Amino acid sequence: MTGGEGPLPTAKRATCLPPSSGERKPRRRGPRPRKIVDRIDSDGDSFVTTEELKTWIKRVQKRYIYDNVAKVWKDYDRDKDDKISWEEYKQATYGYYLGNPTEFQDTSDHHTFKKMLPRDERRFKAADLNGDQTATREEFTAFLHPEEFEHMKEIVVLETLEDIDKNGDGLVDQDEYIADMFSHEENGPEPDWVLSEREQFNEFRDLNKDGKLDKDEIRHWILPQDYDHAQAEARHLVYESDKNKDEKLTKEEILENWNMFVGSQATNYGEDLTKNHDEL
Repeated sequence: MTGGEGPLPTAKRATCLPPSSGERKPRRRGPRPRKIVDRIDSDGDSFVTTEELKTWIKRVQKRYIYDNVAKVWKDYDRDKDDKISWEEYKQATYGYYLGNPTEFQDTSDHHTFKKMLPRDERRFKAADLNGDQTATREEFTAFLHPEEFEHMKEIVVLETLEDIDKNGDGLVDQDEYIADMFSHEENGPEPDWVLSEREQFNEFRDLNKDGKLDKDEIRHWILPQDYDHAQAEARHLVYESDKNKDEKLTKEEILENWNMFVGSQATNYGEDLTKNHDEL
């Protein structure tokens, strides 16, 4: 594991990972996998390069994001004006809570809603570039998927800090860092991977070696400038599938290792196997 890798914080994972394909087991071979490979091979030379695969993965990720927004749009655009105001979103998401506050007293839901409402409003305002308290489709996409938009990166960092910083000191110490990915059992030993993550914290996350992560260090961790996830995944898929080591893949090399592609962003974690050709 290198310094630029390792588990993402819970907040970051929640916004950037597509849903898993569940129990469905897509066919390993057949017309649809072959059609997907043909689409990845953008220049039609019967080979898939790392660059073609990277471009395809980014396209799949972008399509997933915009498809996700399209699926939920009607739930929030209540007046059907093709925009979503903050009031529309607030009522759709928190309306019952706001209208029946006594039902939520002394419950964990009350604490959750009380925390999430101002947090969502802050994120909505950051996405609302013209400040009219109404989101266009692009602005609403930035609201739901802030990690994909440059002007939303500070919100991603801030929300990650708030999620992990349990003592409220505005910093993330090593125990808080570990607690985001591992729940300690009373007096139980830590597994080796947790010990490895402690080393990651000390060697690669805590850049100024003060024992805690500040906003800049959290940004460097979750939004590394020198790390392209699509490029890394494309290189991994080519490396694992390239039998003759010519640094490009034939259709047969891909199909022979199709299970790895089904578990990757190249097929939206298998979801694309259920789509028609025109939907890809």
